[in-house]
Amino acid sequence: MTRQFESVTFADIEAARDRLDDESVVKRTPIERSTSLDDLTGGEVHLKMEHLQWTGSFKTRGAYNKIERCLEDGGVDRVVAASAGNHAQGVALAATTLGVGSTIVMPKGAPQAKVDATRGYGADVELVGTDFQAAMDHATDLVGDEGTEFVHAYDDPAIVAGQGTLGLEMYEDLPAVDTVVVPIGGGGLISGIATAFAELAPEIRIVGVQAADAATVPESLEKGDPVTLDSVNTIADGIATGGVSELTLSLIESHVDEVVTVTDGEIARAILLLLERAKQVVEGAGAASVAAILSDDLDVTGETVMPLLCGGNLDMTMLQTVLVHALTDREQLLRLRVRITDRPGKMEEVSGIIAEHGANIQTVRHDRSAPELDVGEATLVFQVETSGSAQSRVIIRSIRDRGYEVTHVNA
Repeated sequence: MTRQFESVTFADIEAARDRLDDESVVKRTPIERSTSLDDLTGGEVHLKMEHLQWTGSFKTRGAYNKIERCLEDGGVDRVVAASAGNHAQGVALAATTLGVGSTIVMPKGAPQAKVDATRGYGADVELVGTDFQAAMDHATDLVGDEGTEFVHAYDDPAIVAGQGTLGLEMYEDLPAVDTVVVPIGGGGLISGIATAFAELAPEIRIVGVQAADAATVPESLEKGDPVTLDSVNTIADGIATGGVSELTLSLIESHVDEVVTVTDGEIARAILLLLERAKQVVEGAGAASVAAILSDDLDVTGETVMPLLCGGNLDMTMLQTVLVHALTDREQLLRLRVRITDRPGKMEEVSGIIAEHGANIQTVRHDRSAPELDVGEATLVFQVETSGSAQSRVIIRSIRDRGYEVTHVNA
């Protein structure tokens, strides 16, 4: 399909790299081999660690390139953006460094840590509405002021070209790579990276990954036009845009070989795996690429593969949620419902069975009002820390062997 708008060329990406000449704003991030992921995937895995960028994500690349281009054209003294987090911080840092004022509109429910970080980089922050669209509507209303420029998170050739500088780094640091895996939200990141690889090494496979409950690209590619979701629900808030643009869809169509989706459960497991094995704190969007190579939908056996860890701004509340989910999935957090006769000593007896196997009881609830109970019966609901599924199975079997009805209620 032919689309009529300004696109992005390899020359634009090279020009963007020339502009990104301040190491205090955008630094070259490392690539690190993960032998643990080698073993789990059957490939040779090299992590591109962009989550170690100054603002914790790649967003400063595009923002800096956009604002610098505006200054070259003249007449800009303030920029405006709408964001719930990473884009906000990237725009704030880039604008402050270039001597331009910035106003960032964020939803009222944005994590306080991200609001504070954005203000810390020098931006004026306005909290408007309960969702991203309300923040976007207000931000666009502010652009009518003279000398003010709107900085879109992805629907802008200058933004895409700035993100494409990551592609240059990735190729230069590992030209022997077979597959590059990139998370997709609005598509600006993968559009820039894929455009760079299309020029440098078109034989390298470029794979995009979206959160299943925020996926718009597969349907957009099928229809040939951008598809927008009314609502999204994913722990990977950095790629929860709910849509792509004509610009980014066109570049994805031209240069991306494959797009896969991953569930929130798969993303949570990838976050925990990166914490344990790679010793890296990565947010949901950043971990999506690792979730993809661990999934059944993407085979990287025998390949040199580079997943992009694009963001590390993991909110601590979200980290707690992810850890509980992942540990429950592994049965390291085990919730058991045990039916008992309601007599003294029964709680002690069941607790003792659990203790015999070296597990730790976190909480226990005593319930006499469940409708399935007979008179004189009760249930005990235990939350137990275990070493994993093997120990959990032994505990459940031991309780049953002592004559108790026990149900695993984690699911």
